[in-house]
Amino acid sequence: MFRNKTVLITGGTGSWGQKLVEVLLNEHPKEIRILSRNEHSQVLMQRKYQDSRLRFIIGDVRDYSAVKAACHGVDYLFHLAALKHVDVCENQPNEALKTNVLGTENIIRASISQRVVKVMYVSTDKAADPMNTYGLTKAIGEKLIVRANLLSDHTRFVCVRGGNVLGTSGSVIPLFLNQIRQGQEVTITHPDMTRFFLTMTEAIRLLLVAAKEAEGGETFVMKMRACRIVDLARVVMKLSGCKPVPFRQIGVRPGERLDEVLISRYEVPYSLQFSEQYYVILPSSGIYGDYTRYGGCKKVSFEEYHSNAEWMDEETIAGLLREEGLLNEN
Repeated sequence: MFRNKTVLITGGTGSWGQKLVEVLLNEHPKEIRILSRNEHSQVLMQRKYQDSRLRFIIGDVRDYSAVKAACHGVDYLFHLAALKHVDVCENQPNEALKTNVLGTENIIRASISQRVVKVMYVSTDKAADPMNTYGLTKAIGEKLIVRANLLSDHTRFVCVRGGNVLGTSGSVIPLFLNQIRQGQEVTITHPDMTRFFLTMTEAIRLLLVAAKEAEGGETFVMKMRACRIVDLARVVMKLSGCKPVPFRQIGVRPGERLDEVLISRYEVPYSLQFSEQYYVILPSSGIYGDYTRYGGCKKVSFEEYHSNAEWMDEETIAGLLREEGLLNEN
């Protein structure tokens, strides 16, 4: 699919972007463009890979002219750029709106203008039945992406809804590990808080499945494992090899919820079991297509897909962390 093609990745210097680049380089693309605002991260990434097929572009998705220029000659676009921290978006909703909504509009306009073949929009579980600014802006982004399929006959748009990726720079594992190694108390918001998790390998596989399978307008969702955050913290402490430290409950922060939702009860009527690993949410309106290719898929059996339905135990969590090499036991 990507052989001799040009791929653009917005926000490509982040954890998702770097792993995606590693995978795509093995697909023999003509060029992979990385669009981001962080000059330092681009320099480090360029030194790391040292591959002539990589082209680094300083630019902001808020700037339409920069996005349009970056899209020139692009075949496939992965839109990863976003403001993602719940507390940052709560404190500065205007900035979240500019990046997550207006930036997505710029991606849509530029992709259609430059005749990009397919655009993959990376969303979040917080966009399903949203209750915080981050989730709200990403939910609007999903709506914009789905609707964009009505604006062009040559560019297709698809959503990919993920959860928390284990071990990324913004995830809770590096926070816990740093607190433990510093001998500090481990901060827990609430003992009953649960979250969906997937590995980086799973996250990239989800992106590629959506890129290859989607017709346009769908939202692809992966079956994800969930756990209590306090259980995750206990496992990190055990595997860290450090002296145990006490937990300190700090309370649920503004915009946070105890459990996350991947497919809301409002989306269930349009949700299908695409495969053993993936679900697909079709548009609620028939104006986006007939999607007859999904005729053999069964409707989902749950009333809502949320993180409080089934948890990993501590042994399973430990096995997952070992498998991903996220912690080195001493």
